[in-house]
Amino acid sequence: MSGINNLSSVSSPSTVVIVSSGGSAMPELPEVETVKRGLAPQLAGRRILEVTLGKTDFVDEPELLLRELPGRVIRLVERYGKFLLLRLEAAKESVPSRDDGALLVHLGMTGWLVPQAASQPRAKHTHAALLLDDGRELRYVDQRRFGRMAYLDRDRLETELRRWGADPLETSRPEFERRITGRRARVKALLLDQRVLRGVGNIYADESLWRAKIHPAVLGSRLSKQTTDALYHALRRILLRAIRMRGSTISDFLDAEGLPGEYQRHHRVYGREGKPCVRCRSLIERVMVAGRSSYVCPHCQRPPRGFRTVGLDKRVRNPNASTGKRNALRRLNSKATRRAQGFF
Repeated sequence: MSGINNLSSVSSPSTVVIVSSGGSAMPELPEVETVKRGLAPQLAGRRILEVTLGKTDFVDEPELLLRELPGRVIRLVERYGKFLLLRLEAAKESVPSRDDGALLVHLGMTGWLVPQAASQPRAKHTHAALLLDDGRELRYVDQRRFGRMAYLDRDRLETELRRWGADPLETSRPEFERRITGRRARVKALLLDQRVLRGVGNIYADESLWRAKIHPAVLGSRLSKQTTDALYHALRRILLRAIRMRGSTISDFLDAEGLPGEYQRHHRVYGREGKPCVRCRSLIERVMVAGRSSYVCPHCQRPPRGFRTVGLDKRVRNPNASTGKRNALRRLNSKATRRAQGFF
Protein backbone atom coordinates (compact mmCIF):
# COMPACT_ATOMS: atom_id res chain seq x y z
CA MET A 1 0.00 0.00 0.00
CA SER A 2 1.32 3.42 -0.84
CA GLY A 3 1.62 6.30 1.60
CA ILE A 4 3.45 6.90 4.84
CA ASN A 5 2.89 3.32 6.00
CA ASN A 6 2.95 -0.02 4.30
CA LEU A 7 -0.16 -1.36 6.00
CA SER A 8 -1.09 -4.03 3.50
CA SER A 9 1.04 -6.51 5.40
CA VAL A 10 -0.92 -6.20 8.65
CA SER A 11 -2.41 -9.63 8.05
CA SER A 12 1.00 -11.11 7.33
CA PRO A 13 1.73 -14.26 9.31
CA SER A 14 5.06 -12.86 10.49
CA THR A 15 5.49 -11.75 14.06
CA VAL A 16 4.92 -8.10 14.88
CA VAL A 17 6.08 -5.89 17.72
CA ILE A 18 3.70 -2.96 18.17
CA VAL A 19 4.74 0.21 19.90
CA SER A 20 2.04 2.81 20.48
CA SER A 21 2.87 6.35 21.49
CA GLY A 22 0.06 8.05 23.29
CA GLY A 23 -0.54 10.13 26.40
CA SER A 24 -2.42 13.24 27.39
CA ALA A 25 -1.23 15.21 24.38
CA MET A 26 1.51 13.36 22.60
CA PRO A 27 3.37 11.68 20.96
CA GLU A 28 0.96 11.77 18.05
CA LEU A 29 1.16 10.60 14.46
CA PRO A 30 4.00 12.95 13.35
CA GLU A 31 6.15 12.10 16.36
CA VAL A 32 5.65 8.35 15.91
CA GLU A 33 6.41 8.63 12.20
CA THR A 34 9.60 10.50 13.11
CA VAL A 35 10.63 7.73 15.50
CA LYS A 36 9.80 5.09 12.88
CA ARG A 37 11.99 6.76 10.28
CA GLY A 38 14.84 6.88 12.77
CA LEU A 39 14.51 3.27 13.87
CA ALA A 40 13.83 1.59 10.52
CA PRO A 41 17.34 1.74 9.02
CA GLN A 42 18.91 0.80 12.36
CA LEU A 43 16.77 -2.22 13.17
CA ALA A 44 15.90 -3.89 9.87
CA GLY A 45 17.56 -7.32 9.68
CA ARG A 46 18.65 -7.37 13.31
CA ARG A 47 18.02 -10.48 15.39
CA ILE A 48 16.80 -10.36 18.99
CA LEU A 49 19.05 -12.51 21.17
CA GLU A 50 17.72 -11.86 24.64
CA VAL A 51 15.04 -9.91 26.52
CA THR A 52 15.61 -8.30 29.92
CA LEU A 53 12.73 -6.80 31.91
CA GLY A 54 12.78 -4.43 34.88
CA LYS A 55 9.55 -3.31 36.50
CA THR A 56 6.65 -5.15 34.88
CA ASP A 57 3.54 -3.63 36.47
CA PHE A 58 2.53 -2.36 33.01
CA VAL A 59 3.31 -5.69 31.28
CA ASP A 60 0.69 -8.37 30.66
CA GLU A 61 2.20 -11.81 31.31
CA PRO A 62 5.90 -10.84 31.22
CA GLU A 63 6.95 -14.48 30.83
CA LEU A 64 5.53 -14.48 27.29
CA LEU A 65 7.92 -11.71 26.24
CA LEU A 66 10.87 -13.57 27.70
CA ARG A 67 9.87 -16.77 25.93
CA GLU A 68 8.61 -15.58 22.54
CA LEU A 69 10.88 -12.71 21.43
CA PRO A 70 14.41 -14.21 21.55
CA GLY A 71 15.45 -15.61 18.18
CA ARG A 72 13.19 -13.38 16.11
CA VAL A 73 14.56 -11.17 13.30
CA ILE A 74 13.26 -7.64 12.82
CA ARG A 75 12.15 -7.57 9.20
CA LEU A 76 10.52 -4.15 8.93
CA VAL A 77 9.61 -1.11 11.03
CA GLU A 78 6.29 0.59 10.29
CA ARG A 79 3.85 3.06 11.81
CA TYR A 80 0.17 2.31 12.39
CA GLY A 81 -1.53 5.46 13.67
CA LYS A 82 0.21 6.10 16.98
CA PHE A 83 1.76 2.62 16.82
CA LEU A 84 5.15 1.49 15.66
CA LEU A 85 5.11 -1.96 14.07
CA LEU A 86 8.36 -3.89 14.28
CA ARG A 87 7.60 -6.83 12.02
CA LEU A 88 9.50 -9.95 13.04
CA GLU A 89 10.09 -13.32 11.51
CA ALA A 90 11.57 -16.50 12.87
CA ALA A 91 15.25 -17.11 12.16
CA LYS A 92 15.95 -19.78 9.52
CA GLU A 93 17.27 -22.22 12.07
CA SER A 94 14.21 -21.83 14.33
CA VAL A 95 11.70 -24.62 14.75
CA PRO A 96 9.13 -24.17 11.92
CA SER A 97 6.17 -24.93 14.18
CA ARG A 98 6.97 -22.05 16.52
CA ASP A 99 3.90 -19.82 16.77
CA ASP A 100 3.94 -16.29 15.42
CA GLY A 101 2.94 -13.54 17.80
CA ALA A 102 3.06 -9.84 18.59
CA LEU A 103 4.23 -7.53 21.33
CA LEU A 104 1.86 -4.67 22.07
CA VAL A 105 3.52 -1.64 23.65
CA HIS A 106 1.84 1.63 24.49
CA LEU A 107 4.39 4.28 25.44
CA GLY A 108 1.93 6.35 27.45
CA MET A 109 3.07 9.88 28.23
CA THR A 110 6.80 9.51 28.80
CA GLY A 111 7.90 6.35 27.00
CA TRP A 112 10.97 6.27 24.74
CA LEU A 113 12.28 3.52 22.47
CA VAL A 114 15.97 3.83 21.64
CA PRO A 115 18.79 1.53 20.39
CA GLN A 116 22.01 1.90 22.39
CA ALA A 117 25.25 -0.03 22.79
CA ALA A 118 24.76 -2.85 25.26
CA SER A 119 27.97 -1.75 26.96
CA GLN A 120 26.49 1.68 27.66
CA PRO A 121 24.93 2.02 31.13
CA ARG A 122 21.16 1.79 31.05
CA ALA A 123 19.30 4.98 31.85
CA LYS A 124 17.14 5.14 34.94
CA HIS A 125 13.62 3.87 34.30
CA THR A 126 14.75 1.43 31.59
CA HIS A 127 12.13 -1.32 31.93
CA ALA A 128 12.82 -3.47 28.87
CA ALA A 129 15.98 -4.19 26.87
CA LEU A 130 16.09 -6.30 23.71
CA LEU A 131 19.66 -7.44 23.04
CA LEU A 132 20.38 -7.39 19.28
CA ASP A 133 22.92 -9.39 17.30
CA ASP A 134 25.03 -6.28 16.54
CA GLY A 135 25.89 -5.60 20.19
CA ARG A 136 23.17 -3.02 20.80
CA GLU A 137 20.06 -3.10 22.95
CA LEU A 138 16.68 -1.73 21.95
CA ARG A 139 15.66 -0.10 25.22
CA TYR A 140 12.23 0.91 26.46
CA VAL A 141 12.52 3.80 28.93
CA ASP A 142 9.48 5.16 30.74
CA GLN A 143 9.60 7.23 33.89
CA ARG A 144 5.88 7.15 34.69
CA ARG A 145 4.93 3.74 33.27
CA PHE A 146 1.53 4.89 32.02
CA GLY A 147 1.87 2.61 29.01
CA ARG A 148 1.17 -1.04 28.50
CA MET A 149 3.09 -4.00 27.11
CA ALA A 150 1.50 -7.31 26.14
CA TYR A 151 2.41 -10.30 23.99
CA LEU A 152 -0.36 -11.23 21.51
CA ASP A 153 -0.73 -14.23 19.26
CA ARG A 154 -1.58 -13.70 15.59
CA ASP A 155 -5.36 -13.79 16.00
CA ARG A 156 -5.35 -11.40 18.94
CA LEU A 157 -3.09 -9.04 17.01
CA GLU A 158 -5.46 -8.87 14.05
CA THR A 159 -8.36 -8.28 16.44
CA GLU A 160 -6.43 -5.47 18.12
CA LEU A 161 -5.61 -3.72 14.84
CA ARG A 162 -9.23 -3.86 13.70
CA ARG A 163 -10.16 -1.67 16.67
CA TRP A 164 -8.51 1.39 15.16
CA GLY A 165 -9.93 3.75 12.57
CA ALA A 166 -8.57 5.10 9.31
CA ASP A 167 -5.17 6.72 8.96
CA PRO A 168 -5.77 10.41 8.10
CA LEU A 169 -2.85 10.36 5.65
CA GLU A 170 -4.24 7.39 3.75
CA THR A 171 -8.00 7.76 3.90
CA SER A 172 -9.88 9.33 0.98
CA ARG A 173 -11.83 12.55 1.32
CA PRO A 174 -15.24 10.75 0.98
CA GLU A 175 -14.23 8.23 3.67
CA PHE A 176 -13.08 11.06 5.94
CA GLU A 177 -16.39 12.86 5.42
CA ARG A 178 -18.35 9.71 6.23
CA ARG A 179 -16.45 9.16 9.46
CA ILE A 180 -16.71 12.76 10.67
CA THR A 181 -20.22 13.75 9.57
CA GLY A 182 -21.91 10.42 10.20
CA ARG A 183 -22.09 10.80 13.99
CA ARG A 184 -23.68 13.28 16.39
CA ALA A 185 -20.55 13.93 18.42
CA ARG A 186 -18.31 16.95 18.85
CA VAL A 187 -15.85 17.19 15.98
CA LYS A 188 -12.97 17.42 18.49
CA ALA A 189 -14.10 14.16 20.10
CA LEU A 190 -14.27 12.50 16.67
CA LEU A 191 -10.76 13.61 15.75
CA LEU A 192 -9.41 12.24 19.04
CA ASP A 193 -11.33 8.95 18.90
CA GLN A 194 -8.79 6.41 17.66
CA ARG A 195 -11.67 4.22 16.46
CA VAL A 196 -12.57 6.97 13.99
CA LEU A 197 -9.12 8.23 12.95
CA ARG A 198 -5.95 6.65 14.26
CA GLY A 199 -3.00 8.85 15.12
CA VAL A 200 -4.57 12.25 15.81
CA GLY A 201 -4.22 13.74 19.30
CA ASN A 202 -4.87 17.03 21.04
CA ILE A 203 -2.14 19.08 19.37
CA TYR A 204 -2.95 18.38 15.75
CA ALA A 205 -6.71 18.31 16.31
CA ASP A 206 -6.58 21.87 17.68
CA GLU A 207 -4.20 23.07 14.97
CA SER A 208 -6.32 21.59 12.18
CA LEU A 209 -9.61 22.91 13.54
CA TRP A 210 -8.12 26.39 13.82
CA ARG A 211 -6.82 26.28 10.26
CA ALA A 212 -10.23 25.10 8.99
CA LYS A 213 -12.02 27.73 11.15
CA ILE A 214 -14.10 25.13 12.98
CA HIS A 215 -14.93 25.30 16.68
CA PRO A 216 -14.10 21.98 18.39
CA ALA A 217 -17.56 21.79 20.00
CA VAL A 218 -19.42 21.75 16.67
CA LEU A 219 -21.20 18.46 16.02
CA GLY A 220 -19.64 16.45 13.22
CA SER A 221 -23.09 15.86 11.74
CA ARG A 222 -23.55 19.64 11.40
CA LEU A 223 -20.49 20.18 9.22
CA SER A 224 -21.13 21.07 5.60
CA LYS A 225 -19.36 19.29 2.78
CA GLN A 226 -17.26 22.39 2.14
CA THR A 227 -16.24 22.69 5.82
CA THR A 228 -15.46 18.99 6.08
CA ASP A 229 -13.31 19.26 2.96
CA ALA A 230 -11.42 22.17 4.53
CA LEU A 231 -10.78 20.11 7.67
CA TYR A 232 -9.63 17.10 5.64
CA HIS A 233 -7.02 19.13 3.76
CA ALA A 234 -5.97 21.13 6.85
CA LEU A 235 -5.35 17.98 8.87
CA ARG A 236 -3.31 16.30 6.17
CA ARG A 237 -1.28 19.43 5.44
CA ILE A 238 -0.46 19.99 9.11
CA LEU A 239 0.46 16.35 9.76
CA LEU A 240 2.77 16.22 6.75
CA ARG A 241 4.48 19.48 7.68
CA ALA A 242 4.91 18.31 11.28
CA ILE A 243 6.51 15.10 10.01
CA ARG A 244 8.97 17.12 7.91
CA MET A 245 9.89 19.05 11.06
CA ARG A 246 10.24 15.84 13.15
CA GLY A 247 7.14 16.48 15.23
CA SER A 248 6.46 18.66 18.25
CA THR A 249 8.31 18.55 21.54
CA ILE A 250 6.15 19.94 24.33
CA SER A 251 7.87 18.32 27.30
CA ASP A 252 9.23 14.80 26.81
CA PHE A 253 9.26 13.80 23.16
CA LEU A 254 12.62 12.84 21.64
CA ASP A 255 13.22 11.07 18.35
CA ALA A 256 15.25 7.89 17.88
CA GLU A 257 18.45 9.96 17.99
CA GLY A 258 17.47 11.64 21.26
CA LEU A 259 16.67 14.96 19.55
CA PRO A 260 13.53 17.09 20.11
CA GLY A 261 11.11 18.03 17.34
CA GLU A 262 10.74 21.51 15.88
CA TYR A 263 7.10 21.88 14.86
CA GLN A 264 6.09 23.37 18.24
CA ARG A 265 7.66 26.60 16.98
CA HIS A 266 4.94 26.75 14.34
CA HIS A 267 1.87 26.07 16.46
CA ARG A 268 -0.82 28.61 15.65
CA VAL A 269 -3.24 27.90 18.48
CA TYR A 270 -2.18 24.96 20.68
CA GLY A 271 -0.69 26.16 23.98
CA ARG A 272 -1.12 29.86 23.02
CA GLU A 273 -3.81 30.82 25.55
CA GLY A 274 -3.93 34.59 26.04
CA LYS A 275 -1.77 35.29 22.98
CA PRO A 276 -3.11 36.99 19.84
CA CYS A 277 -4.41 34.86 16.98
CA VAL A 278 -1.95 35.14 14.09
CA ARG A 279 -4.90 35.47 11.72
CA CYS A 280 -7.20 38.04 13.40
CA ARG A 281 -5.33 39.16 16.56
CA SER A 282 -8.13 38.05 18.93
CA LEU A 283 -6.81 36.44 22.11
CA ILE A 284 -6.63 32.65 22.08
CA GLU A 285 -8.85 30.96 24.66
CA ARG A 286 -8.73 27.56 26.33
CA VAL A 287 -12.03 25.73 26.73
CA MET A 288 -13.10 22.23 27.65
CA VAL A 289 -14.47 20.05 24.85
CA ALA A 290 -14.91 16.28 25.05
CA GLY A 291 -13.13 16.23 28.40
CA ARG A 292 -10.00 17.82 26.96
CA SER A 293 -8.49 21.28 26.99
CA SER A 294 -8.97 22.87 23.58
CA TYR A 295 -7.33 26.03 22.29
CA VAL A 296 -9.51 28.19 20.06
CA CYS A 297 -9.74 31.64 18.52
CA PRO A 298 -13.14 33.05 19.61
CA HIS A 299 -13.38 35.09 16.41
CA CYS A 300 -12.12 32.64 13.78
CA GLN A 301 -13.82 29.62 15.37
CA ARG A 302 -17.37 30.58 16.26
CA PRO A 303 -18.83 28.27 18.94
CA PRO A 304 -22.12 26.46 18.27
CA ARG A 305 -25.30 27.87 19.77
CA GLY A 306 -25.58 27.07 23.46
CA PHE A 307 -21.91 26.23 24.00
CA ARG A 308 -20.57 27.84 27.17
CA THR A 309 -16.90 28.80 27.18
CA VAL A 310 -16.89 29.23 30.97
CA GLY A 311 -16.92 25.80 32.56
CA LEU A 312 -14.65 23.20 34.11
CA ASP A 313 -11.56 24.73 32.55
CA LYS A 314 -12.19 28.04 34.31
CA ARG A 315 -12.45 26.26 37.64
CA VAL A 316 -9.08 24.60 37.10
CA ARG A 317 -7.40 27.92 36.42
CA ASN A 318 -9.17 29.59 39.37
CA PRO A 319 -6.77 29.47 42.34
CA ASN A 320 -9.77 29.62 44.69
CA ALA A 321 -11.28 26.44 43.29
CA SER A 322 -11.40 23.61 45.79
CA THR A 323 -8.81 20.87 45.62
CA GLY A 324 -11.61 18.37 45.22
CA LYS A 325 -12.92 20.07 42.07
CA ARG A 326 -9.45 20.30 40.55
CA ASN A 327 -8.75 16.64 41.27
CA ALA A 328 -12.15 15.64 39.84
CA LEU A 329 -11.32 17.38 36.58
CA ARG A 330 -7.91 15.73 36.41
CA ARG A 331 -9.59 12.34 36.82
CA LEU A 332 -12.10 13.22 34.10
CA ASN A 333 -9.34 14.22 31.71
CA SER A 334 -7.36 11.10 32.50
CA LYS A 335 -10.31 8.80 31.82
CA ALA A 336 -11.19 10.60 28.61
CA THR A 337 -7.60 10.39 27.44
CA ARG A 338 -7.20 6.70 28.17
CA ARG A 339 -10.56 5.88 26.60
CA ALA A 340 -9.55 7.72 23.40
CA GLN A 341 -6.28 5.77 23.34
CA GLY A 342 -8.11 2.45 23.61
CA PHE A 343 -7.17 1.47 27.16
CA PHE A 344 -10.80 0.74 28.10
